[in-house]
Amino acid sequence: MDVLASPTARIRPNVADDPNFNLVPRSTLYRLQLFMMDIASPWSRFCLDAAGLIALADINTVARRTVLTGNSTWLDIFVLCPGMHKQQNATDLNRGEYPACAAMTTGYVFRVENPAAVCFLQRVGRTGHLTTLNVEELPAMSWWQKTMHSFFDLNTTSLVSITMYVLATGLTLLALLGLFHLRDVWGCTAILIYILIRAINVYIIRARASVDWKGAKEDNEAGSLMILLSQDRWIRMKGSVSDLKAVTSGQWLRDVTATEDSLSNCSTLLIYLNVIVAVNAEHHSKMLLIVLLLCSAALLGIANLSVESTGSFTMAGRAIKTSGKPKKYERRLHMAEELIKETNRRDWAEGLGMVKPESGHYTGQPTM
Repeated sequence: MDVLASPTARIRPNVADDPNFNLVPRSTLYRLQLFMMDIASPWSRFCLDAAGLIALADINTVARRTVLTGNSTWLDIFVLCPGMHKQQNATDLNRGEYPACAAMTTGYVFRVENPAAVCFLQRVGRTGHLTTLNVEELPAMSWWQKTMHSFFDLNTTSLVSITMYVLATGLTLLALLGLFHLRDVWGCTAILIYILIRAINVYIIRARASVDWKGAKEDNEAGSLMILLSQDRWIRMKGSVSDLKAVTSGQWLRDVTATEDSLSNCSTLLIYLNVIVAVNAEHHSKMLLIVLLLCSAALLGIANLSVESTGSFTMAGRAIKTSGKPKKYERRLHMAEELIKETNRRDWAEGLGMVKPESGHYTGQPTM
């Protein structure tokens, strides 16, 4: 069959128009052009109509970022990751655990009610070890620091985290400018819808962030908490009583209102609608959209890992930091007896069910 009569030959360039055509043997130049066309041809026929489905991936990268920072900033709207519509589920990352906790200075027993704080405790705790944490109040922010903090988290930062976060936001802006330059209306619309989805969720998170009730303030009275996590992870938290209350009591994110619930549902519907919008984008725009979503997820994941590796956490104007290395105990009873001698009281250990009451009558149930 004549090569020039084939469908593939009709889309190949006329190599004879090249001024250097006579300088290269026809067979060599022709074979080189055929080789390049064979490489490009599969990619041009590769269907990317389902590119928008990547954004529906059920991953918690965005929600975990919310837990690590304790809130959400306005720059977050430019970080487009799969699972962005799941940000309101950040309160579920503690896996429903509200560990028992005892005040070692008063003997009162209660629970840690802050899901974000529980996530941090789960992260730093080790099975069979006692991890000691210190809680400190952060310096008061000026008005311009508060303004900057609404756009970028100034407390939970590291060099790697800042770099990855800036790259993730810059990647979205570059992709949007690139599609605008190429005049791909559908591609630009798809990215703008993702930004709108992020803006809705950021607004709801910031509205839900509650610091109204954290218990009565104490007069710089020193306190110490003993927290029993699942999987035999033991945490001792030290600091002033007011600071300890700020990170363990009250609400982190209040329940959504009817309006906020409607907005959240709209953002979820928009991300499904955007799958249809992305289908109409140009082929190169779909590929760019895939790269944007995957790279943003990778960059934000690295930023999250960097924050987690610092061993610190900020919440309600307080910073929680690890103190020393976790101490291993062969028996939980040995740890309890050691801390009883240190605090010179045992009512907190009895309330948590760590030791038997001195009377010898033991019910096996902690007093909550």
